[in-house]
Amino acid sequence: MQIIYDFIFFLVGFFYLPYYFFKKKSLKGLSSRIKTDFYLDPYKPRIWLHAASVGEVMAARLLLRILQERYAGKEVVITTITPTGQKIAQEIVGKEKTSFLPLDLSFFVRDFVEKINPCLFILLETEIWPNLIFSLKKKNVPIVLVNGRLSHSSFRGYSLVKRFLAPLLNKIDLFLVQTPNDRQRFIKLGTNPDRIKITGNMKFDILNAVNFKKDIDDLLLRKMGIDYSEKLLVAASTHSPEEKFILHIYKKLKFLFPFLRLLIAPRHPQRSFKVSAWVRSYGFKARLISDIDNGGSDKNEIFILDSIGKLLDFYAIADIVFVGGSLVKKGGHNILEPALFKKPIIFGPYMFNFQDVSDLFLREQAAIMVHNAHQLYKALQDLLSQSSRGMVLGEHAYQLIQKNQGVTLQNLKWIESIFSGI
Repeated sequence: MQIIYDFIFFLVGFFYLPYYFFKKKSLKGLSSRIKTDFYLDPYKPRIWLHAASVGEVMAARLLLRILQERYAGKEVVITTITPTGQKIAQEIVGKEKTSFLPLDLSFFVRDFVEKINPCLFILLETEIWPNLIFSLKKKNVPIVLVNGRLSHSSFRGYSLVKRFLAPLLNKIDLFLVQTPNDRQRFIKLGTNPDRIKITGNMKFDILNAVNFKKDIDDLLLRKMGIDYSEKLLVAASTHSPEEKFILHIYKKLKFLFPFLRLLIAPRHPQRSFKVSAWVRSYGFKARLISDIDNGGSDKNEIFILDSIGKLLDFYAIADIVFVGGSLVKKGGHNILEPALFKKPIIFGPYMFNFQDVSDLFLREQAAIMVHNAHQLYKALQDLLSQSSRGMVLGEHAYQLIQKNQGVTLQNLKWIESIFSGI
């Protein structure tokens, strides 16, 4: 069976090879997954957690911390796929305990599993790597999928290969999924219902996962030259052309609200210089956050966050947050982090990667959804004119986080009840 998967992998890889050559970022990620330098004691048992990208790593923060405290005799290691996810993972557990996941070819994966010597494998959300699962089961390693979810589009895609997928899914020992819809979709793909438990979304456990920095607010505001009479709009995790939408809107709002300041945080920080050029084309000055320590302040500046892992600090000082990847068909990004700071949140119609969470926020009047740039302008104008409305939205958002706490501990109890040997 693994030979068949290897052949399919090579076949798919062959057709995608031109894409990798034309996308330098992808090429870099590919080389990291071919040569995985991971120097570990092969005889020491480990708990291995795989979190593909930034969102999954951030969702696993509290789980990682508890595992490290509760199982101090075992190392906890993390693998990721994206470079940004890798950087965040290194900040959490240290560089020596992180690695890129190798390409899912049997000879790569087999050696990698031997190096890690896992006593438990925890998979975040839903990434199905056949050779990895086969290699783990050959060594009788328990496999748990936590924070599991299957979007409608993912379910449709997996349904096309249901015949081959079902035996693979049933090699996973325990599914801890977010919603009843996720459970039903896994069952329809052939998963044994007895292995699936609905526990909720670990991303709501952000209250216990984040280390608050009480003193950072004033320091950041001083460095940015923002005084308390001004308001800061944070446009977070933006994709092209959302930055242009925001700049056009900001230029109009600035005439009505001269006290408004703007920070743009591109989803991919390497785009900061392109965004800076767009800022200048709209008649503003661009200031990279990496440069704010050098002093100076200009009310005509627009700030650009050019690093990862710092967005929470700017949510803390924001007055309004627009979460990007949602006015374009990218699926949206995490709205729980600004909710943690009681901020009024706006997002676009394309939130399919966070559908259940965004639907919940809208039902509870804890966020605003807009369908286009014009509606975004009107929503921002309304919030800037009526500060009380923003306070109500922010309070509702925070209450939702409080109501949905405890998923991580519930997941850990299920894991320990079934795999007492870890």
